[in-house]
Amino acid sequence: MADLHQSGVVPTFHRLGELNLARMEEELKEFNRHRPIALVLPVTPAELDTPALKGILHHLKDIDYLNEIVIVLGRAQEEENFKKTRKLFSILPQRHRVIWASGPQLGELYKILEEADLSPGGDGKGRSAWVAYGYILAREESRVIALHDCDIVNYTRELLARLCYPVASPHIDYAFCKGYYARVTDRLHGRVTRLFVFPLLRSLIRIYGHLPFLSYLDSFRYPLAGEFSMVVELARINRIPSDWGLEIETLAEVYRNFSLRRICQAEIVETYEHKHQPLSAEDPSTGLMKMAIDIARAVFRNLAIEGIVLAESTLRTLIVNYQRTAKDYVKRYQDESKINGLVFDYHKESLMTEAFTRALQIAGQKFLEDPLYSPHIPNWNRVAAALPDFLDRMCRVVEDMNS
Repeated sequence: MADLHQSGVVPTFHRLGELNLARMEEELKEFNRHRPIALVLPVTPAELDTPALKGILHHLKDIDYLNEIVIVLGRAQEEENFKKTRKLFSILPQRHRVIWASGPQLGELYKILEEADLSPGGDGKGRSAWVAYGYILAREESRVIALHDCDIVNYTRELLARLCYPVASPHIDYAFCKGYYARVTDRLHGRVTRLFVFPLLRSLIRIYGHLPFLSYLDSFRYPLAGEFSMVVELARINRIPSDWGLEIETLAEVYRNFSLRRICQAEIVETYEHKHQPLSAEDPSTGLMKMAIDIARAVFRNLAIEGIVLAESTLRTLIVNYQRTAKDYVKRYQDESKINGLVFDYHKESLMTEAFTRALQIAGQKFLEDPLYSPHIPNWNRVAAALPDFLDRMCRVVEDMNS
């Protein structure tokens, strides 16, 4: 059974005892009548033939409380991948559409955006989510949007039900729900969260104190979780980044756009397993190094937005403090693993904190050199203001793709 501790400034909904899934899904079916739910699934060609995706489809086809499912294929240049994706998802009985986010049809629309100085960003999860939101907004039929990845190895119907419930329910009425879970098999996973994000936030709090924004980020049990649900209004006003800072920036946008009383987190499954990125310690342009750099830049950028001065001397102090804090966390996780009989490589984890220290240095340098840099895609309100018919045009393109 999970703990009952309500830490931080956002409500935490724990996974308590055995779930009555039938009861929850029946309630969600009723909620869907009043607050129709759309599920967004970003997918890449590498995930199409995986057991993980087949398992997700196996469970999704039995879920009857979804109003629509929007599958977004990114990082795919070949039409064969689009056809394959449509065929794979054709088993779903719910209304669904596959959007080829990197295909030529949307490519023509991206050119229109570029000409209007509204860059849709590079091909990645951020742009895929943004395109899906635009399509859902254009249809004006769903009131709640949930999103999860397509590489979840141990996917269950419980995961989606618990993710949707806090926002879909008119009785508890949250605007945003972040999913969280344990990342553990025979060893601890979630390296970027455990060894980079948590120590970084604690170091920033040590330097700047309990600033409201830092306390907010520090409240989340798994800030890099890719699973969340939200009211459709957030899809219209949130800016979405096109880099690895997606999860942090999403939390930051929600923080600025809604009261903390309407933001929550929910334990959506006991353990969670998906593909693991390589560290790429010697190449900061890829792997976990790129992820850490983008995350740190996102944190720095949002602290600056909050009026916090990030001087070069402060960043140097932060790097030293982070390194010490990260080493302390390695010791904690070693002890955690020992008491639970898990595999733990102290040397490898220590090397990882050293690599993340270099990533933090790089992020600090980049921020100081270009503090105005932003990977954000313009929000849909701005696009609609500049190009009033753009959403309708995109909706028609998506329908043509699926005809």
